[in-house]
Amino acid sequence: MYIRQAISVGGRELSIETGKIAKQADGAVMVTCGETVVLVTAVAAKEPSARGFFPLTVDYREYGYASGRIPGGYFKREGRPTEREIVTSRLIDRPLRPLFTEGFDSETQIIALVMSADKHNDPDVLAITGASAALYISDIPFETPIAGVRVGLVDGRLVINPTYQEMRASSLNLTVAGSEEAIVMVEAGAKEVSEEIMVEALLFGHNEIKRLCALQHELRAKVGKPKRQVTPVTLDEAILQAIAADYTDRLRAALDVRGRDKLTSYAEVDALEKEVIGRYPADAPDQRAMAQRVFEHLKEKIFREDILLNRRRPDGRKFSEIRPIEIEVGVLPRAHGSALFTRGETQAIVTATLGTSQDVQYLDDLEAGEIKRDFMLNYNFLPFSVGETGRMGSPGRREVGHGALAHRALQAVLPTDDFPYVTRVVSDITESNGSSSMATVCGGALALMDAGVPIKAPVAGVAMGLVMDDKRYAVLTDIAGAEDHYGDMDFKVAGTRHGITALQMDIKVKGLNAQILADALQQAKQGRLYILEKMQAVLPAPRPQINPLAPRILTMTIPVAKIRDVIGSGGKVVRGIVEKTGCKIDIEDSGRVIIAASDQEAGQRARAMIEAIIEEAEPGKTYLGTVTRIAEFGAFVEIFPGTEGLLHISEIANYRVRSVADELKEGQQLMVKCLSADPSGKIRLSRRALLEETSTSNGETERSAPPERSGSPERDSDRRSRRR
Repeated sequence: MYIRQAISVGGRELSIETGKIAKQADGAVMVTCGETVVLVTAVAAKEPSARGFFPLTVDYREYGYASGRIPGGYFKREGRPTEREIVTSRLIDRPLRPLFTEGFDSETQIIALVMSADKHNDPDVLAITGASAALYISDIPFETPIAGVRVGLVDGRLVINPTYQEMRASSLNLTVAGSEEAIVMVEAGAKEVSEEIMVEALLFGHNEIKRLCALQHELRAKVGKPKRQVTPVTLDEAILQAIAADYTDRLRAALDVRGRDKLTSYAEVDALEKEVIGRYPADAPDQRAMAQRVFEHLKEKIFREDILLNRRRPDGRKFSEIRPIEIEVGVLPRAHGSALFTRGETQAIVTATLGTSQDVQYLDDLEAGEIKRDFMLNYNFLPFSVGETGRMGSPGRREVGHGALAHRALQAVLPTDDFPYVTRVVSDITESNGSSSMATVCGGALALMDAGVPIKAPVAGVAMGLVMDDKRYAVLTDIAGAEDHYGDMDFKVAGTRHGITALQMDIKVKGLNAQILADALQQAKQGRLYILEKMQAVLPAPRPQINPLAPRILTMTIPVAKIRDVIGSGGKVVRGIVEKTGCKIDIEDSGRVIIAASDQEAGQRARAMIEAIIEEAEPGKTYLGTVTRIAEFGAFVEIFPGTEGLLHISEIANYRVRSVADELKEGQQLMVKCLSADPSGKIRLSRRALLEETSTSNGETERSAPPERSGSPERDSDRRSRRR
């Protein structure tokens, strides 16, 4: 049965249709806004999984044909997911995962395919809404619809689902997902936006989300399938009571990490778990599995009781207290910039490397085709950071997502387009116990400053947590691993003293109200300012000079008409400069020239050679030229590389010249004066003017004829005959 529902969002129609395409999927919808179309499907296995967790997979893909392009590369087809596709897959996954019916563990896959893309509407938020709609109308036990919108801030005005053009002028890029009752996911990049504006933008976006959720209710009422029945796993009351009575106090003591590291605590907890499971015979696997489930339940219960009732964190900190911070900069002698940032048991070695325009990263983009990125940030989570072994391979989705968050946080403070370097930041996580992505932000800002990159302001980040029940809630600053695992929220905020530059929030409960969000943002601001003080106590501002190990880069601007002269036929001229100086030279279509050299002297030599090529003749100015060609009417003299002028026969000397060859030879150097230079490039030169000036200054009588030359009697007779 084909159904189409439509609503106006941000002044443009957004429609959801189903029943025409992918009818064998459990749920399938086409979401359209303008000429951007996304197909989203949802399928779940009919039998439960035996993996012990909910296996949800989300794949978002952008096809080249959607925007009328053929993919680059040798194979000319879409390959591994791009960073944008991975980040968008995470945007879809994060708000949906906590809303499936508890106890449902069948393998589930959501696929979102961008099938048409215009140059106005971004498909990522359409995919979030489409994923919810596909699940909601299916028989998969997903009972609470959500929707996603983007909020921009253009000229001080909040805009829903801004176009690409509007986003280029926006100081806020906020993606928010939520249900009718509350916000469940936030992802944002901003240009130092205040906490108050951020809360206003979240509420503004949530109002539109409510309307999109209502649209899904209407769609389900017409085509929705009956939901599968799920029987939640319940705890055996007898086993629960027995384990709680014998192990609650011991487990609470094992979970207490005051004055010791987390690995010691983990070892004690693991020993208790083995002891609990060992109470039940090996030939009773169901009882052993239930004992393990009860033990996990008891751990979470103790944690939440200590937070909400006893107002005590596992490590004894106050709710707003940040763990001890240690900072070193310049720790790696050959890196252009480096920092070692340690906060509690989380540690990152972060480096900054400065490159030339030849190091720029090229990316395929759905809207613009190929784009260039001159700032890159890579996040590496190393297995030993948590005392484990692991496979070292290409980055996973978590690493890409954390890197993208830190990239947004630092992007807002990078220098303007006049900064000639391509910059790469790499964060290697060497210890981890909570919020390694925010350690990356802090270490990244320090590494950039250590390299001498003139960032606008230092950036710090802090991870916030939340524990709540029906009556109480507690906001935690700088959460550790256990607080992240058992808490209800992971809320990361990065920014400068003046405002927020990046924001990410994941909720494990059904949502948060505006008051909790406002409290969390204000408490995060206090923590951010505290960390910034620690950072600036070590390195108050960027180094005054670029690191000496970095390439020296000089920039200059030449007339566009002179670009071909500098490049030369087949690149001959510019290659010659490169060979003589050892520099890298990049010439842009605008006339901007970037010279990268290993030392300042080589760069200056290359610059002088280019200036000589583009120099234009100035009337009245004197030049030392070289005769390049001789003609009957005069000689052509090169006054600087690639630029010649005409020295007419009448301007060669201060007497009458009968033959140019009698006076000049090719390769001869002589001083000439520029008489005129017209826009077409014709240059008139004079040697006679300089000779006359010299004669006058010496007080000599100017000669108007050449001296008599000795000759044969026949020639003298001929001259006398011509006179008669």
